[in-house]
Formats: sequence, C-alpha cells, structure tokens
Amino acid sequence: MNTENQPAKNKLSPYLPARGAWALALGTSIGWGSLVVTSNSYLSQAGPLGSVLGLLAGALIMILISRNYHYMINRYPDAGGVYTFTKETFGCDHGFLTAWFLALTYLAMLWANATALPLFASYFFGNIFRFGRLYSFFGYEVYAGEVLLTVAGIILATALCRQHRRITARMMTVMAIVICLGITVCFAASVITRGGFAGLFEPAFLPDKNELSQIILIASISPWAFIGFENISHSAEEFDFPRSKVFRILTLSVLSAAILYIFVLLLSVSAYPPEYGSWMEYIRDLGSLDGIKGLPAFYAADHYLGRFGVDLLIVSLLALILTSLIGNTTALSRLFYALAKDEILCPKDSRN
Repeated sequence: MNTENQPAKNKLSPYLPARGAWALALGTSIGWGSLVVTSNSYLSQAGPLGSVLGLLAGALIMILISRNYHYMINRYPDAGGVYTFTKETFGCDHGFLTAWFLALTYLAMLWANATALPLFASYFFGNIFRFGRLYSFFGYEVYAGEVLLTVAGIILATALCRQHRRITARMMTVMAIVICLGITVCFAASVITRGGFAGLFEPAFLPDKNELSQIILIASISPWAFIGFENISHSAEEFDFPRSKVFRILTLSVLSAAILYIFVLLLSVSAYPPEYGSWMEYIRDLGSLDGIKGLPAFYAADHYLGRFGVDLLIVSLLALILTSLIGNTTALSRLFYALAKDEILCPKDSRN
C-alpha cells in the first residue's frame, strides 16, 4: 500500500534526517556483543586475519542486500518495511508471516540488549543492583534489582521514542559518534604504541583448521554482526531527506559497523596478560577469567591508555546498549503501527 494513496491523517510526519538514519542503522546493528562477545565468538573460530577477512566478505554481502532495501523503500515508502513489501508483492498471508518473524527478531535483540544492562552494571560497578534474589537459572543468579534495571531501560527507550522523536534522533547521532570515537581512539592507541601492525597477526589463523574454511565460517555468521541495519526501512514514512540517499546511508552504516568490529577484534589481540604466551592462549582461557581480564578489548584499552581507555570503552558500551534499545524499539513500534493500520493488530481504542 503506497503512502500516496493513503489519507494524510494515516501518515507519519517526517522528522528523521540523513545523519539520524545512519545513526539509527548503525546503532541497531551493533550492541553489547560487539565489545563483549565478538572476541571469543570470532577469534576463537578464525583468528584475527580470518575474522577480518570474513567480516569484510560479510559486509560486501550486506551491501548487496542494502541495494535491495533501497529498491524496496523507494517502491513502498511506508512504515512496516519488509512486511509492507511482502504484503503488496506476495499477498497478506506471506506478509503476516514475515511480520511476525520480524517482530520476533527485533524483540530478541531488544531483550538481549536490555538484559545486558545488569551485566554491564555487574562488570563495572560490582553488586550495586544485586539485591532481592529471585531464582537461579542455568547457574546464573537473578535479582530483583537487575530486573528493575532492565525494565527501567526499556521504559526509558520507549518514552524517548514515543514523546521526543527529534530529540531521540539527535541523541542517536551523538551516541553513534561517541561509539565510533571511543573504539577508534583505543584502537589507534594500540597501533601507535606497538609501532604498527607488526606481530599483531601471530598466529593469523587457528593452526588446526583450514584457513579458507575459517574465513567462510565468519562470513556465514556475519548477518549476526549486521542485523538491525535495515531497521530504517520501518521509518520510511518519516524520512526528512530524499529517499534516493537510502543506499548510501545503508552502505555507510554497514561499512561503519564492519570497521568498528575489526577495530575491536584487532584491539583484543594486541595485548594480553603476561602469563599467556599468545592471544590464542588468552582467548581460549577467557571462561576462567573475571573483571577486565575477561574482556579482551577492555584489557587492551587499560594496557595502552590506563583508566582513561577503560572509561572510554565503558561510555562506548553504554552508548551501544542504548542505541540498540532505541533502534529496536523504533523498528517494533513502526512495524506494529503498520500491522494495526491493516487491522492485524487491534487499534488502541478497540474494546473487542
């Protein structure tokens, strides 16, 4: 259903500038995992060079997908993104299935980053929110304080998206810049201190596996690293810039995310505790380490910049979590808005 045929009262008003769209795409595609999970997920399976090459291959694939999103957004510039395109192209049944798969995806990412807030707090602020023990789940203790922190994060993101769209867009832009600067400064410090990249890729791949297979493995799981960049398709009605720029914005967001992932990966292998003989020994032993040592990127930042480097990454990590919360909340709200317009979800004032 094209917006040109819709009554004006059913349209969302434009507010999102091009830089805000880039920040929304970037902020949703990278989250808690980029600084905390990426190191042991990628490095433990392909080494630094295999991870870098795999991520670059994955980024090229995502850029090709971006071209398809560009066509879709220009063809059906409505809230709902892929749902609207699928409904108009293949019918309502296919659209319905697509919508609920999308909803589950965004809900999963929203939940993952919301529950990262207690992990963030426990890593860097101790047990301040660990009060009111509720139960144990797979060995992890769940506390009422951490539940309240998670709920507060979701409520904050929802309130911002609901009441202050333009302010939220500016906040997303500022936080995206903070993320880029924080990670880049720490990576640059490692390169300058080491005097270049000499010895950084030793070993470049895991020695007990085929090198090409390691690259292919990372490329095949790369959608995990970029998922969410397409969320601006749900805000197509609200663009305050020509839709002809969408491909450039999506491409820039994919390249920005890929570069940040690569910086984190290389930073993580650039320094390790003296009791380990190589980055590989260190990464393989992460499960037994606590605190800064258990977070390779933060350990390296501390190694090169001291407490300033750790604080810089803490701010970047908090910005990552908040941008992901806001981005996924925005995507979900526009998707559900499109479903409500099509009477798949009940309207707000429904009494049935």
